[in-house]
Amino acid sequence: MATEKFQPELGVLEALEPALHSALAKELDHAERSRAQLEQFSRRFPSMTVADSYAIQRQWVDLQRASGRAVIGHKVGLTSRAMQIASQISEPDYGTLLDSMSILNGSEVEANRFIVPRFEAELAFVLARPLVGPRVTVFDVLNATDYVVPALELIDARIEQFDRHTKAARKVLDTIADNAANAGIVLGGRPLRADAFDWRWAGVLLSKNGVIEESGLGAAVLNHPANAVAWLANTLAQHGERLAEGEVVLSGSFTRPVACSAGDTFHADYGPLGSISVRFV
Repeated sequence: MATEKFQPELGVLEALEPALHSALAKELDHAERSRAQLEQFSRRFPSMTVADSYAIQRQWVDLQRASGRAVIGHKVGLTSRAMQIASQISEPDYGTLLDSMSILNGSEVEANRFIVPRFEAELAFVLARPLVGPRVTVFDVLNATDYVVPALELIDARIEQFDRHTKAARKVLDTIADNAANAGIVLGGRPLRADAFDWRWAGVLLSKNGVIEESGLGAAVLNHPANAVAWLANTLAQHGERLAEGEVVLSGSFTRPVACSAGDTFHADYGPLGSISVRFV
């Protein structure tokens, strides 16, 4: 299967007007609050580009900031080869993490806050120093990292996965506009210095209701999870942005997403790195 290569470079023209970016961001904000999914943007606006998707995402983040939410970091998505093939792309995408997305390890989460919630197992890099692209390498990431800690990302979709009319699957354009499907993050386990572990061999057993649903290794994330953070720093630089000191960066999932519903208990066992538990109610 051929894959679509995209790179949100400066100078790439947006096909949609800025006013439409703002209007679509407001639709996403309402969809999140009402828990009613939207029709696919890519179907409604066939001329839409990746640059448009990120512009919509930035407008959505601005709305959240205006409502009092604070940016705490970023997430990288579509980092595993399997997910890239499924999405017909050859590079990752990214989104923004907000303080309202934080979920405490061991806590209970109200399922009715979300539309189609799913958990993915990841590693989070917490930065001690800024990372400014271009030309950031995996070694720069490791040197700039305060600590790495196990994480679960809660993903959700404010845009329909399958079009209500044609049943066509949504495109990566829709997912990017939807803040790369992010809805929540859980940090837990043992935080370790970046040089204290070979993160390619960080493993997880992700269980739901006592049954192991998924397992994986950190190497599935671009051969090393720190490569995803380097990619993000270099990509943000194309927009004049950087990763700041203290930011949390989710480096991408090395498991398939596992569906969540009321009554489900999740346990992510990272072996020597500790564990994370969450219950949906």
